[in-house]
Amino acid sequence: MSLARLMKERTFGLALFLFLFVFLVSITFFFLSSGKTVDLPYYFSLSDRSDVSADPGGGSTDADANDAPVPPGKDSPALKARKSNFPTPPALDIAWRPCEGVMAVDFIPCLDNTEAIKQLQSRRHMEHRERHCPKPAPLRCLVPLPNGYKRPLPWPKSRDMIWYDNVPHPKLVEYKKEQNWVRKEGDHFVFPGGGTQFKDGVSNYASFIQKTVPIIHWGRQIRVALDVGCGVASFGGYLLDKQVLTMSMAPKDEHEAQIQFALERGIPAILSVIGTQQLVFPDNAFDLIHCARCRVHWDADGGKPLLELNRVLRPGGFFVWSATPVYRDNQRDTKVWKAMVALTESMCWKVVAKTMDSTGIGMVIYQKPENPSCYEKRPQNNPPLCDQSDQHSVSWYTPLRSCISRLPLDKDGKVIKWPVTWPYRLSRLPVSMPSELGVVEQYNADNRRWTALVSDTYLMKLNISWPSVRNIMDMNAGYGGFAAALIDLPYWVMNVVPVHEEDTLNIIYDRGLIGVYHDWCESFNTYPRTYDLLHSSFLFKRLSERCDLIDVGVEIDRIVRPGGYLLVFDTIEMINKLTAILKSLHWSVKIHQAQYLVAQKDLWRPTS
Repeated sequence: MSLARLMKERTFGLALFLFLFVFLVSITFFFLSSGKTVDLPYYFSLSDRSDVSADPGGGSTDADANDAPVPPGKDSPALKARKSNFPTPPALDIAWRPCEGVMAVDFIPCLDNTEAIKQLQSRRHMEHRERHCPKPAPLRCLVPLPNGYKRPLPWPKSRDMIWYDNVPHPKLVEYKKEQNWVRKEGDHFVFPGGGTQFKDGVSNYASFIQKTVPIIHWGRQIRVALDVGCGVASFGGYLLDKQVLTMSMAPKDEHEAQIQFALERGIPAILSVIGTQQLVFPDNAFDLIHCARCRVHWDADGGKPLLELNRVLRPGGFFVWSATPVYRDNQRDTKVWKAMVALTESMCWKVVAKTMDSTGIGMVIYQKPENPSCYEKRPQNNPPLCDQSDQHSVSWYTPLRSCISRLPLDKDGKVIKWPVTWPYRLSRLPVSMPSELGVVEQYNADNRRWTALVSDTYLMKLNISWPSVRNIMDMNAGYGGFAAALIDLPYWVMNVVPVHEEDTLNIIYDRGLIGVYHDWCESFNTYPRTYDLLHSSFLFKRLSERCDLIDVGVEIDRIVRPGGYLLVFDTIEMINKLTAILKSLHWSVKIHQAQYLVAQKDLWRPTS
């Protein structure tokens, strides 16, 4: 036998051996992994794991150990049962009634508590626009629909027009007709992109800001912004195209339904006011804060309103103030400007630009310090630095402070740096990530799990019409993994961190996402019918220990639009309790793999 032939046969035999070895290893791995489970996201307690599989593909861990061997490619009977739509419990027997009077189509329980508002000793600091939740909880009622209500227009069409009948409040059309905020055209409200301070349109206004201070690079250096006194949120709506997420904020006041307009358009927004309490945002959250004639007296009460902006503004962040005191020299405006100069200098804010655009509208752009050296050099310690013990507490019914929030420090005592530019900051380690052992591994694993769960199950296997979805709320957001997994899709997510859970809201903002603190035993600061989908993961067991899940169900029904969804990842015990409540509200309900609840609201409302 020749040497060449011998080598050829040996090579063939070696290749055949390797092929058989790889084949046998693959078969073995298949059988071993058929019952594999995936760990749940980090914030689920061990008690939450007792009766649920977290396999993103919907696999089961409940197959009977005595079952006969299952051929490859086939499901066991137990797994088949889990993969089918799970039977649902009957509805609770509740005689629902409609809300009436002030509890009408726009009812917000914690903002429309007229009895509590009547008893206020003062309204000087906007106390009547703050939260006053009824205690005990009010009589349960369901918010009626406006006459002629229709399914909202899809995004991005909704940014420019909405159905008039869905938000039938024409006052702003007349009140702001010279400023091009909103017009009524036939059956629609139309939003041309005007505003009190952007006479040439919001696009030219935003471009002028970046041209004035080039470091304000929309969608790169600046990712998360706060618009105070936002009107109909045209500023935030325009910046979405620039990859900027803006939390548009305004109170429920005489500017009728401006936040409702924003949310109906599909633009992130929340009802809030700078009155006597801190905003429901964490310290050092926003890259930029904007105020265009927002009617806030920043120097009032010793400067507490501006000190609150300083608290939520990131070190090195910017405050864009476009208001008449900046560019008019009458007696009133001059007095306000001098007070603002004194206050900002005492806070070590630096004026990086003071300018005027082609329409004669002026603005000043301030920058918060990036290191504490200026505080130490002030001739007077007024306002003083806040006590270190006050730092990093959850901002929930917390009184405004008359002190300067300290700059955040890392484990080495250095001021925490600005996050990397967008979009890289979404996937990099957040700058405020705790330094405790194992936290980074926990965070990375949580992201991987949510990516798999959303792509493999939520988007592919559940009865949700995702093209009809725009506004999403994650009721207990954790690290923001659910929102991050949806980032390339045409949705935005309001990430809620419950006040009784671990505080992760700084991490969410560091990633370039937005959110708020909230207690789900109370109503949320939003109008009825403003979200397309609410999501939760193992929220309700701990919540049920503090409040009645029926009241939570009523609040969910108030927030979700007709045709919208509730998506719950939880134990079958909690899912069954929610199902009985939702069925009584005439929601359609399906349970998948005994761990996912998908419920859809319809147009049903109780009669008187």
